[in-house]
Amino acid sequence: MRTRVRTKPEAAHALLSLAERRIAIEGVTPEVQGGRFAAKAVAGWPFEVAADIFADGHEVIGAAVVAGKREHRMTHLGNDRWQAVLRLAEPGPARFGIIAWRDLWGTWARDARKKRDAGQDLRVELVEAVQLLSRAQGGRRYDRALARLAKAAEAGDAGPLLDPETDALMAEIGPRANLSDLGREVPVWVDRERAAFSAWYELFPRSMGPGDRHGTFRDVIGHLDYVADLGFDVLYFPPIHPIGTTNRKGRNNALRAEPGDVGSPYAIGSPEGGMDAVHPDLGTIEDFDALVAAAAQRGIEVALDIALNASPDHPWIAEHPDWFERRPDGTIKYAENPPKKYEDIVNFRYYREDGTPNAPFWEAVRDLFLFWAGHGVLCFRVDNPHTKPFPFWEWVIAEVRAQHPGTIFLSEAFTRPKVMKRLAKVGFNQSYTYYTWRNTKDELTEYLTELTTGGCRDFMRPNFFVNTPDINPVFLQYAGRPGFRTRLLMAATLSGNYGMYSGFELCESAPLPGREEYLDSEKYQLRRRDWDAPGHIKDDIRLVNRLRAANPALRDFLNLRFFEAHDPRVLYYGRFDAETRNYLLFHVLLDPFEPAEFGFEVPLWEFDLPDDGSIEVEDAIHGNRFTWHGKNHSLGLDPQDRPYAIWKLVPPGGAA
Repeated sequence: MRTRVRTKPEAAHALLSLAERRIAIEGVTPEVQGGRFAAKAVAGWPFEVAADIFADGHEVIGAAVVAGKREHRMTHLGNDRWQAVLRLAEPGPARFGIIAWRDLWGTWARDARKKRDAGQDLRVELVEAVQLLSRAQGGRRYDRALARLAKAAEAGDAGPLLDPETDALMAEIGPRANLSDLGREVPVWVDRERAAFSAWYELFPRSMGPGDRHGTFRDVIGHLDYVADLGFDVLYFPPIHPIGTTNRKGRNNALRAEPGDVGSPYAIGSPEGGMDAVHPDLGTIEDFDALVAAAAQRGIEVALDIALNASPDHPWIAEHPDWFERRPDGTIKYAENPPKKYEDIVNFRYYREDGTPNAPFWEAVRDLFLFWAGHGVLCFRVDNPHTKPFPFWEWVIAEVRAQHPGTIFLSEAFTRPKVMKRLAKVGFNQSYTYYTWRNTKDELTEYLTELTTGGCRDFMRPNFFVNTPDINPVFLQYAGRPGFRTRLLMAATLSGNYGMYSGFELCESAPLPGREEYLDSEKYQLRRRDWDAPGHIKDDIRLVNRLRAANPALRDFLNLRFFEAHDPRVLYYGRFDAETRNYLLFHVLLDPFEPAEFGFEVPLWEFDLPDDGSIEVEDAIHGNRFTWHGKNHSLGLDPQDRPYAIWKLVPPGGAA
């Protein structure tokens, strides 16, 4: 005789709960490390959520993304992949979940249509329809429509029930069987647009003075129209704080400073103050506030470099001796990256000997960001963040964002790929990249494909700086003006964020012999420039920034597509935005010395046009319009004339 095992009440409840969840929801994107870190979105931009959603059997499935109090219905893309596109309105933290269910009405309607088309009797199906209509959850405002449909079913008229309008109605209010959910909410950080789309220009305020005089914030105000004319929207300064005198570096990083040498702005701190003070030769904090306000009037944000470097003269050394690393003999520890030594900088202490955070120091750094946010600065480039603990940055960034969700943190970290990506995960909005060292067609294609299609696309936003005060790229040392023009164009059109250090527009390239550094580096001395010197590329800069402002396709770098130009020296790519019908193509000659004649294909297939189709095109540089007939064409580029071409496609039906 068989013994029946009785299920305990709690086990029975668990069984019922498990049995109800018949829908599988897997492969969610974007989701960073199972939700350990937030994916990134931009306020007002389309935000795509996708997942694999399926169930046993052949029933129709419904699915939705739930964000806040709103449901966003998902569309079946094929092969059990579903997607919804939503827009998150405000900067700050957000979350989304996913729900799915067996769509009883959708299944009924699909099968009823098949039977109707086969001439079969639908009397039983109409009885089922009445039952399903009675389970609709639309509330009283749908009573009249439901009653009309039920009446038709009872009268044997299937027509109104199989109308597309009824499909839409029941998709909204019809019964949801076996309602299942993801089982968790996925965190998202929503940024303001400038975190994803910005053009940075870096200058040293101390070099802005006339003659041999140390520049001031007021001098920079006089230079703002120049920056605005070039089209930049972020003006970035290296550290603007008092500079120490102990072990001050001389010109070209000489170990001894000569009288009058201004020192490195990264050796921060003197009796005049630390990171919350301004160098007295630059002016006062009131002068800085005036500069921030004057920049804002021109649509420019000021960005500051937060470098957690202290000179041996920093006031914190006396005030907080336990905030600094010490050697076994008690002497303070200088910064070094063997064999390099930085004798003018000492190291902060992030953890105590027992492994606990040095909390007062962490709080002091947080307060530095908040101090400058109080003076109108919400863009920060952070120097060498990869040499500081990841938990430190995760905590500091979260603390600052709690008060200023629009804060932008740019990670200056030319480091190992996984380290660079971890910094993006812990909260940095933008990241320096390897663009500076990607020069060939294969290198650029491979790297951009990784950034736009790999897992890092969900959390890492590149900022393609073409040069920095620290890096004078080898390519630019010999490529001449054509090389500067192509590196500019690619940086500005391959990435949503890009930047340059002043002097790039003048094609400055003189290197420290044998080094990827500038001769007479501005890090250690004042520099005077003739901003209209012959051979500049200011017209190119104005052109690319004007194009970026006018073309929505250049905002979200994830829409990048590569096409084939039949010459290994020519990079051919497009930026396509279907929502605004804005489509741009770019040809870039990577060889700065020899011209190229090459064939290429117009991507007619992107517009469902045949190979012998036609499409209107506008030369985005000169403005003339014409028609490309067929997909095969040829082009010539000369580095001494213009090493790039930009085309705006006008598909059938016109552009937006």
